[in-house]
Amino acid sequence: MNSPSQAAIRKAGAVDAAAAWGVRTSAILHHCADCYPADLLAIWTDGSVTAEFEQFVADRLYVATLDEIVVGTGTIDCDTGRLDAIFVRPELVRRGIGSQIVSFLEQLGRAAGLTQLTLDSTLNAAPFYRSCGFSGDETSSYRSPQGIDLDCIPMAKVL
Repeated sequence: MNSPSQAAIRKAGAVDAAAAWGVRTSAILHHCADCYPADLLAIWTDGSVTAEFEQFVADRLYVATLDEIVVGTGTIDCDTGRLDAIFVRPELVRRGIGSQIVSFLEQLGRAAGLTQLTLDSTLNAAPFYRSCGFSGDETSSYRSPQGIDLDCIPMAKVL
């Protein structure tokens, strides 16, 4: 693979769903294990690629690739400024890919005329988002698509 500084970010297609699911699942299991109970992690990562997930990927997801291999994901809602689904393969963390994804999504937000971005950070990822210029310290609850409530840190960044 090329160096992470050469990651390419592109709009995902349904064909990327399995790879995106793998990145998401491995990132959650690897990075969130110290912050969330094992039973919640099991529910959060249970299942497989569904038609709904394929549609989500095709409609909303962007992927970071190295040598055309999906290594990271992220979304932005350009109506609300909400970032979500930012995940990087565990073996590639701290190599700049996550920052590249956030920066790319910020550029999309700016182009859409947004003045602020928001997200719900997992407890383990808050320091990363702070390093990207987001602020927020209060713990809240996030309702996952799997129907579980997870502690999170709502964060915001002025563009």
